[in-house]
Amino acid sequence: MHPITLRWVPAALDISADLWAASLPPPVEGDWWYRALEQARLEDQFRFAYGVLEREQQPIGIVPTFQMDVPIDLVAPPIVAAALRAGGRVFRRLGYQRTLFVGSPCSDEGTIGLVRGEPLGPVLDVVQQALEERARFLGVSMIVWKDFPDEDKSDLERLAQARGLFRIASFPGTRIKLRGTSFDDYLAALKPPKRHRLKRNLRRGKEALPLVASVVTRPSDSVLAEIFALFWQTYERGKTKFERLTPEFFAAIAAEPPAYFVLLRNPATGRLAAFMLLFLVGRRVINKFIGLDYLLGREGKLYFQLWEHAVRWAGAAGATEIQSGQTGYPIKLDLGHELVPLTNYCKHRNRLVHRVFAVVASHVDWASLDDDLARASLDASRPE
Repeated sequence: MHPITLRWVPAALDISADLWAASLPPPVEGDWWYRALEQARLEDQFRFAYGVLEREQQPIGIVPTFQMDVPIDLVAPPIVAAALRAGGRVFRRLGYQRTLFVGSPCSDEGTIGLVRGEPLGPVLDVVQQALEERARFLGVSMIVWKDFPDEDKSDLERLAQARGLFRIASFPGTRIKLRGTSFDDYLAALKPPKRHRLKRNLRRGKEALPLVASVVTRPSDSVLAEIFALFWQTYERGKTKFERLTPEFFAAIAAEPPAYFVLLRNPATGRLAAFMLLFLVGRRVINKFIGLDYLLGREGKLYFQLWEHAVRWAGAAGATEIQSGQTGYPIKLDLGHELVPLTNYCKHRNRLVHRVFAVVASHVDWASLDDDLARASLDASRPE
């Protein structure tokens, strides 16, 4: 078997469309997603680069990466953040951790794209060696394989043992399987208490605030301005802020074929009340971002009205599942989602800090990551 090598390129367009299509096919995000991020003017937050895996100068895969100065308070459990704040000057400097991630800043799951027939295991050591060399060159302290699913666990556990990485539980993804093609089919698959609550919320929301729904592609500049304004309202209310998106991102992603926008408008005023950005990737729908007009109050049950139209559209489009992200666990579980375990694999260049982080990471679970997640996972374990 000929050796595998890795070379770095700075932009998605530096990789052929054929390799993107072969190594990152649906249902994961492809080159269209990474192009949009690069056009989004996110340079103050992220620096993107891609490892091209080759054997005998023939490309066999893509390793998406990004560099970020991560606030420890953002990603660490409270006990870790508190320890760093109290731990003296050396540890306080770790309040912002310059980190090289494998994955994408806004994707639910980390991935390495490989052409068909290429197994993951043999490339991992090559990738880790290249990451460590790049981290030294860039002055990066931490390497993180971000949010990898259980399907990759056995290979990554072997890498962790061989190269000294520690593992830490990440915020789980959420996913729901669609059984049938209609909203009635979806309702029928819900457990009775959840079905009753959803129907009640929809009835009350429509009585309080009847809205007109549409699903659009390539919205106009004026509509994109409305969309971003609602996104920003929602962003500012969120507890977890990993990425800060821009109007340029929405303009770029709106031009890509997988992107669809569910829009809810007030028929009396014509104003946009809510939106949901969806991607149709194979037979998976990715529920990526939402925006709600909080000035309208809670009576309109905007999220539930959005969700109904998203499910109707997904079923009509032939989707078999909806992936809905790593926040808002209570409401998503109540709508029928399941939690998808995800894991980060990490290595710090400072051996002392690495050992401290590894000890703390061994005690991290879903309950310690997020209060809502702790309550949601506890509720999910109880019988209906």
